[in-house]
Amino acid sequence: MLLSVNTFVSLDGVMQGPGAPDEDRSDGFDRGGWLVPHASAHTNGVVESWFREADAFLFGRTSFGLLGEYWSKVTEPGHLIAAKLNTLPKYVVSSTLTDEQADWNPTTVLRGDLVDEVRRLKGLPGKELQVHGSWKLTQALHQAGLVDVYRLLQFPVVVGTGKRLFPDGSSPATFAAAEEGSRLLPGGVVSLTLDPASLGTISAGAYTVDEGRSATVLH
Repeated sequence: MLLSVNTFVSLDGVMQGPGAPDEDRSDGFDRGGWLVPHASAHTNGVVESWFREADAFLFGRTSFGLLGEYWSKVTEPGHLIAAKLNTLPKYVVSSTLTDEQADWNPTTVLRGDLVDEVRRLKGLPGKELQVHGSWKLTQALHQAGLVDVYRLLQFPVVVGTGKRLFPDGSSPATFAAAEEGSRLLPGGVVSLTLDPASLGTISAGAYTVDEGRSATVLH
């Protein structure tokens, strides 16, 4: 399976607490719910397109608890996202969560080495192993070079503080934007599908003047 990270970000890269004021108040965050005024049928359609590709889910403990608390209660017939989340295999990374606490079935708690466990899951049959939310887990997967595709919905708001998708200290990386899945939605929301081109380095160059002409030189 491909490993995909699917998340909402602000213009300044914040992914914390998009859905409600009390969704994630860790580190004193008090600006939750910033996504909701910008949500629409267009953004919902993009998110549904993400979930159509899912055959399994990978979560950190906090997001597992938050998403499970909400989506396990959604029993609306034909609701694509709820049906996927409530029926497909879920894997949660935690050294403290018990099997009894992981009662959003079917769920398996991963307690071994993260890199080894994720590589094993990626070797299973299926289309995608999807990560949603799970900030700390996403950082670890990025640093390990395990993410095959990033799907982002970037909303036209500056949150100003909070957990960022790529915080200071993240491994440098260059991405290629896929034409399919990358577009501007009504209301100024940007849908991006990014394939990691290289991890650990970024492309660089310089502007120069050559015989009176502006030119670029790639390094």
